[in-house]
Amino acid sequence: QVQVVESGGGLVQAGGSLRLSCAASGRTFSHYYWYRQAPGKEREFVASINWSGGSTSYANSVKGRFTISRDDAKNTVYLQMNSLKSEDSAIYYCNIDGYWGQGTQVTVSS
Repeated sequence: QVQVVESGGGLVQAGGSLRLSCAASGRTFSHYYWYRQAPGKEREFVASINWSGGSTSYANSVKGRFTISRDDAKNTVYLQMNSLKSEDSAIYYCNIDGYWGQGTQVTVSS
Protein backbone atom coordinates (compact mmCIF):
# COMPACT_ATOMS: atom_id res chain seq x y z
CA GLN A 1 0.00 0.00 0.00
CA VAL A 2 1.39 3.36 -1.03
CA GLN A 3 1.63 6.06 1.62
CA VAL A 4 2.60 9.67 1.03
CA VAL A 5 3.04 11.92 4.05
CA GLU A 6 3.99 15.60 4.03
CA SER A 7 5.29 17.56 6.98
CA GLY A 8 7.07 20.78 7.81
CA GLY A 9 4.42 23.39 7.19
CA GLY A 10 3.72 26.22 9.59
CA LEU A 11 3.52 29.95 10.14
CA VAL A 12 6.45 32.12 9.10
CA GLN A 13 7.06 35.81 8.55
CA ALA A 14 7.62 37.20 5.08
CA GLY A 15 11.24 36.78 4.11
CA GLY A 16 11.61 33.67 6.24
CA SER A 17 12.21 30.04 5.33
CA LEU A 18 10.56 26.67 5.74
CA ARG A 19 11.46 23.18 4.63
CA LEU A 20 8.75 20.74 3.66
CA SER A 21 9.27 16.99 3.64
CA CYS A 22 7.45 14.28 1.73
CA ALA A 23 8.04 10.68 2.73
CA ALA A 24 6.85 7.81 0.58
CA SER A 25 6.55 4.10 1.21
CA GLY A 26 5.07 1.04 -0.42
CA ARG A 27 7.06 0.75 -3.65
CA THR A 28 9.78 2.32 -5.74
CA PHE A 29 8.93 5.73 -7.17
CA SER A 30 10.27 7.77 -10.05
CA HIS A 31 8.71 11.24 -10.12
CA TYR A 32 8.09 13.57 -7.22
CA TYR A 33 6.06 16.76 -7.48
CA TRP A 34 5.08 19.58 -5.17
CA TYR A 35 1.83 21.45 -5.80
CA ARG A 36 0.03 24.10 -3.80
CA GLN A 37 -3.49 25.40 -3.49
CA ALA A 38 -4.46 28.75 -2.03
CA PRO A 39 -8.03 29.51 -0.90
CA GLY A 40 -10.28 30.14 -3.88
CA LYS A 41 -7.61 29.16 -6.39
CA GLU A 42 -6.82 26.05 -8.39
CA ARG A 43 -4.05 23.70 -7.40
CA GLU A 44 -0.84 24.72 -9.15
CA PHE A 45 2.49 23.12 -9.90
CA VAL A 46 5.42 24.25 -7.76
CA ALA A 47 8.37 21.95 -8.41
CA SER A 48 9.34 18.46 -9.50
CA ILE A 49 12.32 16.14 -9.39
CA ASN A 50 13.06 13.05 -11.38
CA TRP A 51 14.19 10.26 -9.08
CA SER A 52 16.72 8.59 -11.33
CA GLY A 53 18.25 11.60 -13.03
CA GLY A 54 17.76 14.24 -10.41
CA SER A 55 16.52 16.72 -12.99
CA THR A 56 14.36 19.45 -11.54
CA SER A 57 11.70 21.87 -12.71
CA TYR A 58 10.15 24.91 -11.04
CA ALA A 59 7.22 27.23 -11.50
CA ASN A 60 8.37 30.71 -12.52
CA SER A 61 6.88 32.16 -9.35
CA VAL A 62 9.28 30.20 -7.12
CA LYS A 63 12.43 30.00 -9.23
CA GLY A 64 15.46 31.19 -7.32
CA ARG A 65 13.65 30.94 -3.97
CA PHE A 66 12.59 27.27 -3.69
CA THR A 67 14.77 24.20 -4.04
CA ILE A 68 13.55 20.63 -4.43
CA SER A 69 15.86 17.81 -3.40
CA ARG A 70 15.70 14.16 -2.46
CA ASP A 71 17.23 11.69 -0.03
CA ASP A 72 17.36 8.27 -1.63
CA ALA A 73 18.13 6.46 1.61
CA LYS A 74 15.05 7.92 3.30
CA ASN A 75 12.75 7.80 0.26
CA THR A 76 12.01 11.42 1.02
CA VAL A 77 11.76 14.58 -1.03
CA TYR A 78 12.21 18.05 0.37
CA LEU A 79 11.12 21.52 -0.64
CA GLN A 80 13.34 24.24 0.79
CA MET A 81 11.46 27.52 0.63
CA ASN A 82 13.39 30.75 1.15
CA SER A 83 12.45 34.42 0.88
CA LEU A 84 8.83 33.50 1.46
CA LYS A 85 6.11 35.91 0.41
CA SER A 86 2.51 36.23 1.52
CA GLU A 87 1.43 34.90 -1.86
CA ASP A 88 3.21 31.63 -1.07
CA SER A 89 0.57 30.91 1.58
CA ALA A 90 -1.27 27.75 0.59
CA ILE A 91 -1.71 24.10 1.35
CA TYR A 92 1.26 22.30 -0.15
CA TYR A 93 0.73 18.82 -1.55
CA CYS A 94 3.19 16.17 -2.56
CA ASN A 95 2.41 13.96 -5.52
CA ILE A 96 4.43 10.85 -6.14
CA ASP A 97 3.75 8.98 -9.34
CA GLY A 98 0.10 10.01 -9.09
CA TYR A 99 -0.37 9.41 -5.37
CA TRP A 100 -1.31 12.49 -3.32
CA GLY A 101 -0.46 13.27 0.27
CA GLN A 102 -2.84 14.96 2.69
CA GLY A 103 -1.18 18.36 2.37
CA THR A 104 0.58 20.65 4.80
CA GLN A 105 -0.41 24.25 5.50
CA VAL A 106 2.07 27.06 4.88
CA THR A 107 1.10 30.52 6.08
CA VAL A 108 3.33 33.53 5.43
CA SER A 109 2.50 36.63 7.43
CA SER A 110 3.35 40.04 6.02
